[in-house]
Amino acid sequence: MFGRVKPLDAILATAEKKSLHRSLGAFQLTMLGIGAVIGTGIFVLTAEAAQKAGPGMMLSFVIAGFVCAVAALCYAEMAAMVPVSGSAYTYSYAVMGELVAWMVGWALILEYAIAAGAVSVGWSGYFIGWLNTSFDINVPHALVRGPFDGGIINLPAMLIAALVTALLVKGTKESASVNAVLVAIKILALSMFVILTLPVLRTGQFTPFAPLGFAGISGAAASIFFAYVGFDAVSTAAEETTNPQRNMPIGLIGSLAICTIFYMLVAAGVIGTVGAQPVYGSGGEVLSPGTPALSQACAAIHENAVVCSKEALAWTLKQVGWPFVGWLVGAAAIIALPSVILMMMFGQTRIFFVMSRDGLLPEMFSKVHPKFHTPHIITMLTGVFVALFAAFFPVGLLADVSNSGTLFAFAAVSIAVLVLRRTDPNRVRPFRTPAIMVTAPLAILGCIYLFFSLSIETIALFFGWALIGLVVYHLYSRSRSHVGRGLIEVHEEDPDAPPQPVPPV
Repeated sequence: MFGRVKPLDAILATAEKKSLHRSLGAFQLTMLGIGAVIGTGIFVLTAEAAQKAGPGMMLSFVIAGFVCAVAALCYAEMAAMVPVSGSAYTYSYAVMGELVAWMVGWALILEYAIAAGAVSVGWSGYFIGWLNTSFDINVPHALVRGPFDGGIINLPAMLIAALVTALLVKGTKESASVNAVLVAIKILALSMFVILTLPVLRTGQFTPFAPLGFAGISGAAASIFFAYVGFDAVSTAAEETTNPQRNMPIGLIGSLAICTIFYMLVAAGVIGTVGAQPVYGSGGEVLSPGTPALSQACAAIHENAVVCSKEALAWTLKQVGWPFVGWLVGAAAIIALPSVILMMMFGQTRIFFVMSRDGLLPEMFSKVHPKFHTPHIITMLTGVFVALFAAFFPVGLLADVSNSGTLFAFAAVSIAVLVLRRTDPNRVRPFRTPAIMVTAPLAILGCIYLFFSLSIETIALFFGWALIGLVVYHLYSRSRSHVGRGLIEVHEEDPDAPPQPVPPV
């Protein structure tokens, strides 16, 4: 199981060829983290969290943020030591061998592709709400919701996924300045929300605090974990950080702490103004988010609850007498969320690309378009799947499935850090995870805790996906692996270079 390790020295040879200028300090890292983290989850999943935990979702944000923090510190050590493409997949290959790496790469498909689908569905909810507010256009639910959510197909979500795919094939990259503007728009929109809702909140809305008990808070934390995805962008900047031993923990913990406080303020604004109690079925039964039963219960109360809204923050502002600001928040989500879809899909194609170059996936996946110089085949294939996910599944289910892949990958990285400390203690580590014997086990246990707090259906789906991955590996990938055939590739900056033979030991 732990055989076929891709030599760490071969991977590091890549990094040495493209060492980067160390220029990022603690402040820049913190800003980078805030920009990467604040996005879809808070705009979209607030309603899902309210249905699972009620006002207790505030505690859910703290739990998810803590697990992210300890996992991020483990991630940072590997990112600083192995600063090359492939993230958790590459780290696992170097430490725990090909089969574990394959399973991590296979899980990362859930993280990136399905997350892109979830963001597309979230964008669709805000877009339809914005059309309704701006032009009084009411699009039938059948065309803007999937079959699990009381409709037939989500056409706007499918359309935005297709447009982002076309951009990626053509090779359009968002510049740092455009990204900075989008980050500013997101933060401004959330700040306006907090400023307008906190003065009018009513403490009575916070009781009962945990209507579905601690299990509901845990389930919401497992979903809300999606709101923090992106923090690993800070970890991957380790090679460009001055004094990484000091600045990486400040950047990681600082950005996560600020985002957690921001999220709790937004959650408090929703709960204290319009309430966040779950909607129950006619028999008083608990209803799961993103199900036809919840859609019917919401229709019965004329969608008059935040858990029924597809644009929770904009809806809340409209309810408390700020319809124009609600419109602005909706517009901010519509403008900012496509960039998140783009980055998720870019990450997915990069993982596929690296796995293909290692021989674990068909070679055509790493072919580059002669004109656009992008991996067009795998980008289009990813785009088709993202569009289908977005068309037929609700945002909560997609976010939960995405989280299952992310939690598995983060747990694998945390294990890899521990293993490498034992097997290769003398290797140079630009950043060392503090209190590794406490931090890594906490990260592993935290990921396991959140994983098993997901719904039974999500866990079953993850294990089914893993089983398919094992079958694909043994039927196709194992016999074609470059490492298995004695070929090691290190030319990261030259994707089409042929694999290099391993010198005899």
